[in-house]
Amino acid sequence: MKTMGRTDLPLEQQGALRRAVRWEWFTIAYTVVTIVIVAFVLGGSQAMKTAWIEDILSLIPQIAFLTALLFIRRRPSRAFPFGLHRVMGVGHLVAGVALLAVGGNLAYEAISGLIRADHPSIGTVVLFGQTVWLGWIMVAVMSVIVIGPFFYGHAKAKLAPMLHNKLLYADADMAKADWQTNAASIVGVLGIGVGWWWLDGAAALFISLGIVWDGWRNARAAVRDLIDQRARTEDDAEPHPLIDRIADCVDGMPWVSECAVRMRDMGQVFHIEVFVVPRRDRVRVSELEDARTAIAALDWKVQDVVVVPVAALPDEAQTPAATARPQEA
Repeated sequence: MKTMGRTDLPLEQQGALRRAVRWEWFTIAYTVVTIVIVAFVLGGSQAMKTAWIEDILSLIPQIAFLTALLFIRRRPSRAFPFGLHRVMGVGHLVAGVALLAVGGNLAYEAISGLIRADHPSIGTVVLFGQTVWLGWIMVAVMSVIVIGPFFYGHAKAKLAPMLHNKLLYADADMAKADWQTNAASIVGVLGIGVGWWWLDGAAALFISLGIVWDGWRNARAAVRDLIDQRARTEDDAEPHPLIDRIADCVDGMPWVSECAVRMRDMGQVFHIEVFVVPRRDRVRVSELEDARTAIAALDWKVQDVVVVPVAALPDEAQTPAATARPQEA
């Protein structure tokens, strides 16, 4: 928990990573129990079956996160000179594609059921000597199991920015929205109870479309990072502010005339290229090294830094905010 590649994690991030691992194991245990309980009360409700499959799929992000941690701690080698940080992004992509594929299939099944006008039925069970409609048990179970995701979803959401982990953020976001799945399944079950057969299929469609949306959003974000889009925040809402901080830091050095930054997200850490137009023809090695050290000191996520003296700045790199060129403003 102390290192990530060649990066030594600060104490705050070490603690956050330990808590994230504990929450992921807790989530797996909680979800497995949920899957087993729901399996006993599925009945004939398509919405319940879709929610059950969604619970199974929700295990993928946690497994991907814990598996990726085994790799990203390894130091760079000649075989992998940039380290294995991309494994976290690969896990993010696997989770997104799995959600997208299965969600699409579930949506197709829900639409087909509505077109065929399938009339699901829910039977009764004998409980403590009394005959009880199984639908009430379904509603009770789905009302209780939503409590867990609410708490661990918010806990992970607080840890994701501290670790700059997009997979953890996606996991937290899915957990916080889990109440929608439970609410939809309850509506579907009650719809069967009052004779509105179509409401169960509509609820199943709503749940499956939510799975498709989660899959599309996560797969898209993972692919964009793997093909080296400009580094963004853990929620992909905006370019990462560290880019501007680095540009401003280097721009303030006395030997620098102009500078621009190109930064890629390796998965929790960054690879940074800084292009510098010097004020004079010759640049000392010590000046380049001082710039590299100053950049590395800005943030623990700075994994690799390359400072390159150039005659002109590349158009795709980001200049300091105060001197941004018109096309980048």
